[in-house]
Amino acid sequence: MKEIVHIKSVSQLAKTTGLKAAHHPLIFVLDLAEVTLSDEMIQKKIVSDLYVISLKTKSPKGFTYGRSFIDFSEGSLYGIAPGQTLEYDKPSRKGDFEGWAIYFHPSLLYKSNLMEKINEYAFFDYETNEALHLSEKEKNNISSIMEKIKEESELNTDEFSNELLVSNIELLLNYIKRYYSRQFLTRSSISKDVVSTFEKELKNYFNSKKIEEDGIPNVGYFSNKMNLSSSYLSDLLKKETGKNIQEYIHLQIIEKAKYLLLNSNNSVAEIAYQLGFEYPPYFSRLFKKKIGVTPSKFRESLN
Repeated sequence: MKEIVHIKSVSQLAKTTGLKAAHHPLIFVLDLAEVTLSDEMIQKKIVSDLYVISLKTKSPKGFTYGRSFIDFSEGSLYGIAPGQTLEYDKPSRKGDFEGWAIYFHPSLLYKSNLMEKINEYAFFDYETNEALHLSEKEKNNISSIMEKIKEESELNTDEFSNELLVSNIELLLNYIKRYYSRQFLTRSSISKDVVSTFEKELKNYFNSKKIEEDGIPNVGYFSNKMNLSSSYLSDLLKKETGKNIQEYIHLQIIEKAKYLLLNSNNSVAEIAYQLGFEYPPYFSRLFKKKIGVTPSKFRESLN
């Protein structure tokens, strides 16, 4: 089993990457060209308590994140939430990486509204093969915000420091969210293929015995089948169709329930169990919420 290196603070990060101590205790903006990785960091799992936003224009081979090798094209960006893992298969010298990276501790956000909204930025949970690919104009815009955050983080702390840092981080996150929305649109043909594959997998699940044996599928089942992160798949579906994965699953449950109510003599409870519900009242509540009447009333009205 690989040794785990747990990075708990910005100061520990600076030591790990061979850089000078950070000016601010909760945020560190790195020029990646200055980063080195010693033999001590190789073949180990590196777990961080920090949020990461990284814009890489150059990255050596042998760098993995989660389940994927990272092979960045110029101007690609990704985010990592606290608790994710990185691995390096070989040491690096100055200049092996190029680009920017911002590392910040969640406690930087504790007194801000952003703390309540940070989970809305789902790209922190995307896989590396779902990285954001930026145009030259977008890359320059992202870089300018990162430079502004770096400048602010290196000033002497005053009563405005935290508010300005957090507001610039939120600005950065919103631009990333906008650019991901653009990427979903510009890769629409690929997105449509993903939607088509997902819909096929969903129908196959409900038309097989899996629904009775394994119950209602979760988001992870389909994301694993399609080799995508749950967050990316859900966001792509929402952008392309207006429905997220759970809404799709509920829609399929209702369609299957309608068929069983009208074409079998099974009780509502028996149908609920057939559809993977452990407790029949949950099924009845969902059905009424979506259709407006209980399963029994629906059956009576059409019989």
